[in-house]
Amino acid sequence: MRWRTLVASALLLVTAAACGPGKVSPTDSLVARASATDHLTIGIRFDAPGLSERTVDGRFVGFDVDVATFVASELGVAAKDITWRETTSATRETDLTSGAVDLVVATYSITDKRKQLVSFAGPYFTTGQDLLVRRTSPDITGPETLNGRRLCSVTGSTPAEQVRDRFAQAVQLVEYPRYPDCVTALLAGQIDAMTTDGVILAGYVTRDPELLKVVGKPFSKESYGVGLRKGDTQGVNAVDDAIRKMISSGEWLRSLNANIGPSGYQLPAPPEVTEK
Repeated sequence: MRWRTLVASALLLVTAAACGPGKVSPTDSLVARASATDHLTIGIRFDAPGLSERTVDGRFVGFDVDVATFVASELGVAAKDITWRETTSATRETDLTSGAVDLVVATYSITDKRKQLVSFAGPYFTTGQDLLVRRTSPDITGPETLNGRRLCSVTGSTPAEQVRDRFAQAVQLVEYPRYPDCVTALLAGQIDAMTTDGVILAGYVTRDPELLKVVGKPFSKESYGVGLRKGDTQGVNAVDDAIRKMISSGEWLRSLNANIGPSGYQLPAPPEVTEK
């Protein structure tokens, strides 16, 4: 019997060591992970000007970056202790479920299909699908005016198909791997318009305001949320509280004015952060 007692004691010591200070389980809440490690890995886009972009000198800037940094601060993690990881439309769910990132702030629209795989806090911003065109194309005034024209979106996305199916059956769809490729083609006159969420398009206008514009007639509604691992109710509640504080403190509007305001995009009212 004595050897069984010794084995049990050893197992207890191993368990205690594994769960000691600084040790976290992949199933722990975001709140516990932030508290235990004073560090977060956050998934963002690296190629969305105005929202989340890696600059040539290695900095990360934009509205989504500001939201993520504010949330991390409310969880006790300083900006210098954030690891930024690039995430894409195709990898956001797997980045969360695999543990590659702790949360995702990357123009991540809340949908019922995605909620089957991950949990969402927020929303922290609302927008809608729109069109980016050259300023020399005043006759493109909405999706219904795209018949016979070339419309670009990224490979594997659905916005361009929605335009064709709902508004302009004779539109010619063009796909590129990344949004900057569409913008380059638009500036070169190889396509006539580009479509995705209006606020994403507005970011590209901030780079070339004399050449590009957003049409300004959104034809869908998208609510951006912060993605967390499925079932992390404590984490969702904590991030919701952080978003509400960012809005009430004025930091939400300040960031939007600084990052998106120069494009002339009409900023929406702050969203209502819904109870989960």
